[in-house]
Amino acid sequence: MKKIWFLFLITVLLFSTACQSNGTIKVNSNNTSTNPEQDKTQSENTNTTTVEPTKPEIIIDKNANENGKIMILMYHGIGEEEKEWVRTSENFRKDLEVLYSKGYRLISLMDYINNNIKVEAGYTPVVMTFDDGLLNQFNMIQEDGINKIDPNCAVGLLEDFYKDHNDFGRAATFYVYYPVPFRQKDLIKEKFEFLINNGYEIGNHSYDHPSLGKIALEEVDKQLAMNVTSTKSYVPNYVVESLALPFGEAPKGDNYKHVVSGSYEGTEYLNKAVLKVGSNPALSPNNKDFDPLKLPRVRASELKTEGTGIYDWLSYFEKNPNKRYISDGNPDVITVPSTEEANIDKDKLSGKELRIYDK
Repeated sequence: MKKIWFLFLITVLLFSTACQSNGTIKVNSNNTSTNPEQDKTQSENTNTTTVEPTKPEIIIDKNANENGKIMILMYHGIGEEEKEWVRTSENFRKDLEVLYSKGYRLISLMDYINNNIKVEAGYTPVVMTFDDGLLNQFNMIQEDGINKIDPNCAVGLLEDFYKDHNDFGRAATFYVYYPVPFRQKDLIKEKFEFLINNGYEIGNHSYDHPSLGKIALEEVDKQLAMNVTSTKSYVPNYVVESLALPFGEAPKGDNYKHVVSGSYEGTEYLNKAVLKVGSNPALSPNNKDFDPLKLPRVRASELKTEGTGIYDWLSYFEKNPNKRYISDGNPDVITVPSTEEANIDKDKLSGKELRIYDK
């Protein structure tokens, strides 16, 4: 009887060991599995110990394409009546909901041009901009003697949406001009500080909004330098790094350099990004033709867009998902399909790993 029990225990132990060995999955070198059944068989026939990857897995099955296009949305007013350059608060909320539901996530303009895109795998970055520094973009109201953000202004709507959807991101660039950005003179400093401390950016929109393509070059320098001087008078340590061209106009030819850098009365300005009015999505910062000094934007409107508004492009990307930037989830790796390899500027990768796969 003892001999029978001994043989039974040996059998159980052998069966248990076999089960543990069969549960090991061997991950191939690029962290993807092209044939799960084959991988399972190979794992069963080897004694290799699985090593945890040091980087997040690249989600190839979600069609990662980090050389796809990115929308830079251009907003102006948020008002009670829908107009060509005005979104109602209801429609702006709708925009946020639609972008969120379709897999878009906010990033800052500076993160975009610096190729510092940190978006969850399978999702698409989107940049949001507001021109003119209007009251309905950032309005403060008083409740019981305390300044509070108007829930129906752009900042209030963004903050409210972020509370319930913090994975959407919290970013936008506000292009202001003077003398009174956001139209509440005594609150300029408070508003600027709130924006900077909460992930938003402040951009240059000239001093008083002339067409930079129709004034003397010396006046162009003056307009852009005075904007920087004025912004620094409220937030001394802040660096203004981007410009949205008023009316989308700039000096022609070699004189375009005046909107990029210059000086006036001891104040220098240097724009790492220059935004046009434009009508189409922008290239990935990995693209060989990417030019941060001539960035197009998409009009965030549904009126008189002539097929180039936000919903036109959302529809386009639904029908052409291969044209859309889709993140691999790892900011240190740039993943593209082999069809995009020739369009990548490897000098722009700044030490990031380039990973190419066949669809």
